[in-house]
Amino acid sequence: MKKLLFLICLLIAIAMPSTLGIDLSPKVVEEWFEKLSHAEEKMTKFHFYFHDTVSGNNPTAIQIAQANFSSLSPTSFGLVRMMDNPLTVGPDINSKVIGRTQGIYGFSSFEDRELLMTFNFVFTQGKYNGSTLSILGHNRVPRKYRELPVVGGSGVFRLARGTVTARTYWYNATTRDLIIECYVVVLH
Repeated sequence: MKKLLFLICLLIAIAMPSTLGIDLSPKVVEEWFEKLSHAEEKMTKFHFYFHDTVSGNNPTAIQIAQANFSSLSPTSFGLVRMMDNPLTVGPDINSKVIGRTQGIYGFSSFEDRELLMTFNFVFTQGKYNGSTLSILGHNRVPRKYRELPVVGGSGVFRLARGTVTARTYWYNATTRDLIIECYVVVLH
């Protein structure tokens, strides 16, 4: 029961957006909301990659929980991982890092390799530095393209909504490391 309560609290904490370098005082937030009804909504598009490394000496995603039978399940049902993956402009791990993909994903289907994902794109470079996009959704891994909803954001993405279209760019079946290509469209 304590482990379940801890996991629930952890999920809630991860889903909360965080910002760096942006004034979050109540007065500033209130002023932002007052201007909102008069402002035009913006659309922002991104194309980037995140590198999910579960093998080797420096993994960026680690297993934090599993059911007693997860290792016997062909779909890894019940296995949960925490990630802090580099977010890059290109598929090469050495391309420019623009942020991190931080959150949790769990294998959620008995029948297929499907994930429940909750994570943030945490931007650390450029005009979006300190802002986040929050994603919560179902990832049907076997499909070529998967759609995940953007459910919020922080900083310049306050009240964001939109879609992440994800595609597996590269996968190593032995190590289970992978690179995910993301196309993001958000209204904010």
